[in-house]
Amino acid sequence: MRLKDFRIYFNKELSDLYPKTEVDAFFFRVIDHELGLKLMDVFTKDDLSIPVKKLDVLTNITNRLQQEEPLQYILGETLFYDYTFKVNKHVLIPRPETEELVNWVLNELNNNKEKIKVLDIGTGSGCIPISLKKELNSLAVYAIDVSKKAIEVATENAKLNDAQVTFIECDILEATSLQHQFDVIISNPPYVRELEKKEIKNNVLNNEPHLALFVEDTNPLIFYDKIADLAKIQLNENGLLFFEINQYLGEETKNMLLKKGFKDVILKKDLFGNDRMIKANL
Repeated sequence: MRLKDFRIYFNKELSDLYPKTEVDAFFFRVIDHELGLKLMDVFTKDDLSIPVKKLDVLTNITNRLQQEEPLQYILGETLFYDYTFKVNKHVLIPRPETEELVNWVLNELNNNKEKIKVLDIGTGSGCIPISLKKELNSLAVYAIDVSKKAIEVATENAKLNDAQVTFIECDILEATSLQHQFDVIISNPPYVRELEKKEIKNNVLNNEPHLALFVEDTNPLIFYDKIADLAKIQLNENGLLFFEINQYLGEETKNMLLKKGFKDVILKKDLFGNDRMIKANL
């Protein structure tokens, strides 16, 4: 089969499930990953004959996309902050909004010449601490997750990206203290309420780990509340706390931090215009 014929097939099989722009993005990513072809190659080499073994692989990927399996899990990797991260069903797929959080942290720290100790809570794939370490090597970076499988993925990603990060398996809700004092604590904890499940696409709902996604409707700030309490004890003077948050609970999260004595609490929108990040000073 020629490349242009496969593209016709790919579009036909997926057009009822995904918007055209998303199907196109899938196609370019798959062709790059499996055939090593870049965007321009798709147009200049569309008569290229696809080897039978590769065609079998491409057809299998198409079939899995029809089952609404995330492409990142199918390929086993994704890009975050221009770094490659391995991902599987044990970790959330990193989002663009989280890249914005990393960027905010870096903007706050880049002018600081002192040795800074950073902790990421609920690290998943390790995308936050690894990206921070790659961008600012002087940081001493630690990361926590409750899932042993997630820690394994994050450790692999640290090796893949040649980043020195200390990973710790820990249930933050059960923790009474942290191992060190920190200058910065960051967390993108579970924050989707059960009542919001109807807003979640099937490819997320049926594939990504619910442990890392959902909280009970009756206590949606459970992780933020606990992490903020720990941060009050474990942050150094003038320490910073960063959260990625539920877009519907921005003011509630901000008020919770103010009541606990944090100051200069800033609520920030993401690239889609939703309340998504908070920074607070101790």
